[in-house]
Formats: sequence, structure tokens, C-alpha cells
Amino acid sequence: MDRLRRTMMFVPGANPAMLRDAPLYQADSIMFDLEDAVSLNEKDTARMLVHNALKTIDYGDIETVVRINALEDGGDQDVEAVILGGVNVIRLPKTEDAQDIIDVEKVIQRVEKENGIEVGTTRMMAAIESATGVLNAREIAHSSDRLIGIAIGAEDYVTNLMTKRSPEGTELFFARSMILHAARDAGIAAIDTVYSDVENEEGLRAEVHHIKQLGFDGKSVINPRQIPVVNEIYAPTEQEIQSAIDVIHGIREAEARGSGVISVNGQMVDKPIVERAERTIALAKSAGLITEEDI
Repeated sequence: MDRLRRTMMFVPGANPAMLRDAPLYQADSIMFDLEDAVSLNEKDTARMLVHNALKTIDYGDIETVVRINALEDGGDQDVEAVILGGVNVIRLPKTEDAQDIIDVEKVIQRVEKENGIEVGTTRMMAAIESATGVLNAREIAHSSDRLIGIAIGAEDYVTNLMTKRSPEGTELFFARSMILHAARDAGIAAIDTVYSDVENEEGLRAEVHHIKQLGFDGKSVINPRQIPVVNEIYAPTEQEIQSAIDVIHGIREAEARGSGVISVNGQMVDKPIVERAERTIALAKSAGLITEEDI
């Protein structure tokens, strides 16, 4: 696990105040949107604003992501501007197949080489928003070593299915499952779609509990008020934290003995349990529930 991605907050690229204030809300990742959130006559302005924000604003340890436009709609200019700004991750919209990833990666590599940036520095993420993309999720997830995750974009997806979103999310179950399995198969993150009813905290809570149980790493959010709700639900319980600490202690004791066998409370501990314990500890630290000294 390279980092937590419980919350990825959308920030419209043409809104200078939101670009400036975005670090205040402490999302795990900030996603500056140059695509759907920006009108056609503001594309150039938004690109320049995001470039300057990346260069001049201290986002600290927050992961910076930019959703570009399709290459034929100015995405190549987006790529150059945000790489020169120092972005961490470029997110592709409406990814249909592996070739979409490959085409954007060629542009990224060219920009890196032309500007003396180590090739591979800029990571990628794919948004899957159609039936075709969902059915190709596995090949998309394996298409590039730069890929850190794949995400579902529900609004375009349900439109493509000729239906609409329901409170239960029945229409998203297949897509969520496909994207999650593809991500796990490739060893990358799976990020859920936004919950657009900002005033409905109960509905948000229900959906986050659902996607956490499915196994998603986190959720895209469109309002800062949604961040603490998502983080709270992803925070482990006291019992989960203590069990994870016991596993970490077991690992350390085994290492001190020079043994490859880990035992906790008389039970043998295998690799999946260790991985779950490590993620629990990381979540607990990020939630402020424990410090390194507590372990």
C-alpha cells in the first residue's frame, strides 16, 4: 500500500478560490478538474490556473491529481501544463480500453523527456464511465506501470446503461464489482464514484458503508463536508486497532527470534492477516486514533 486514498475531492479548475483553499480540507487526494467542471470558453484559463496552483501552492502531503480532457479536446495541452506544474497523477476521463491509457502515456513520456523530468515520475489514473469501459476494466488496470488506480464515474455510466441512479445503487453493483476486481488483480487502488446529494448525509453514510464493505479504497467527494464523514466510516474500531497492533508485535517478536513463523495469541498469522493489520494501522494513524508510539 503506497498511500491512503479514502477521499479524492473534486476541485473545479476554473475556480481560483477553491484551488487556493483545497489543502485546508485535508482530503487524501485533491483532483483538479479540467474536464466536465469547466465550460468550453474557460478551458485555457482553467489550465493556466491549475498549472500555477500546482507550482505555487503548498499542498503538503496531499496527493495532487488532475482530470484532463480527452486528447482530441485539448488533453495534450492539459498534460504538458500540469506536468510542468508538478502534478502527481493525471486522471483520464471516460476510459474505454487499454489503448486510451497508452495514447496518453505517450504524451506524458514525451513531455517528461523534453523537460528533463525522469520518465515515469508522473502517475496515471483511469475513470471508467461506460459499459465498454467496465467490460474492459481488467485490461485497463494492467495497461501501464504508471497506473495507481481506477475509478467508476457513475453519472455517465448509468446514462450509458439507459437508467438512472437509485438510493440502493443496484444499477452500479456489476460495475463496482468489475472495477474492484480488476484493481485488485492489478494491485492498484479502486475509487468509488461521487455521492451528489450533498445535503443527504444519511444517504452518503449508507453508500460509504456499502463501498467500504465491497473493498473500495475510498470515494470521490464533491464537497468538503463529505470528507470527515468518509474518513470516520473508514476509521477502524478500537478492537480492530488492538488486533492489528497484536499482529505487528507478533511480527517484531518473530523477527527478533529470527523466525519466519508469526504467532499471535497462540494462532498462526499468515500474509493476508499481516496485510490487513498494516492497512488498519495506516487508517488508524490517519484518523488520529493512534501514533507510532502506541504500536
